[in-house]
Amino acid sequence: MTGPAAPPPAAPSPPPSVFPTALTELTGVRHPIVQTGMGWVAGPRLVSASANAGALGVLASATMTVDQLRAAVREVKSRTDAPFGVNLRADAGDAGERVRIIIDEGVRVASFALAPSKDLIARLKDAGVVVIPSIGARRHAEKVAAWGADAVMVQGGEGGGHTGDVATTVLLPQVVDAVDIPVIAAGGFHDGRGLIAALAYGAAGIGMGTRFLLTSDSTVPDAVKARYLAATVKDVTVTTRVDGLPHRMLRTGMVDALERSGRATSLLRALRHASAFRKESGASWPQLVRDGLAMKHGKELTWSQVLLAANTPMLLKASLVEGRTDIGVMASGQVAGLIEDLPSCTELVERIMDEARAALKGLPGAG
Repeated sequence: MTGPAAPPPAAPSPPPSVFPTALTELTGVRHPIVQTGMGWVAGPRLVSASANAGALGVLASATMTVDQLRAAVREVKSRTDAPFGVNLRADAGDAGERVRIIIDEGVRVASFALAPSKDLIARLKDAGVVVIPSIGARRHAEKVAAWGADAVMVQGGEGGGHTGDVATTVLLPQVVDAVDIPVIAAGGFHDGRGLIAALAYGAAGIGMGTRFLLTSDSTVPDAVKARYLAATVKDVTVTTRVDGLPHRMLRTGMVDALERSGRATSLLRALRHASAFRKESGASWPQLVRDGLAMKHGKELTWSQVLLAANTPMLLKASLVEGRTDIGVMASGQVAGLIEDLPSCTELVERIMDEARAALKGLPGAG
């Protein structure tokens, strides 16, 4: 007689981290690098490629319907066994449904562009999900840390999209000194030297958006990537004319037109975009109004700014999905002016880790 069948061999363990940090221990990724959740950009292909490269890939869900989010999460899971995350809008009317998907599907990390409520953090943590809000000020980090967040991502003013006016090199040490949870540094990072600098400041890793957008795994049209690669540091600007809030992006003819347009023209454009985004996201008008009320309260916005917020997703989609830079905008960190190539995510992450080792060895007194 033959004995019982032998159990299948265990899946091989991932290689150990070159720089183990509180971030790698918390999330289970190999390297202390986060691919941030960029709307229209951080879809299943980029997220799974980032995860397979050993970074923490983060799926952007704000521009997806609930059903699209579930399908996207399952697609990422079909492409990788590595941990990944989902980025959520904490003030969205259907945030609870999205949290349920994260829990049901076993997603490792939930990140937030705005501070989630204490109850939402508790619900996720009770299910074993790591909670990482993004913040732009020390007081916000202190608040979410007190509510139980597992880590925070700190974005300095160099970062793309909605941003503040405090540089990463000032904001990062301020937050590191203020909280006792891991801090991830974002805003201005693209290479191994930056990773070592962030670790020296006390961060547990770095988050990068623009650098991952400019990879061969990114679904952004090639012609749009070429516009980013051609940009200099001075071609990246901050404008409030997209949605009333400071927004860092490439300066283009469209941005110039937005800055020249009057109030009435801006509001009419926002109404059209609100209608388009309602159809795109599956949200009802009442839900958009509820989300607007939450946004208005959370950021002390005027009603004009709430209405203009509809501009952001649709103008980004025009460029980053449809390739229409003539009618869209291109969110960008200042670091775009330093990027010159389109590596795969694996090539990028390996390069960063090699550069980090070299930078560390090159320090005075190093081995």
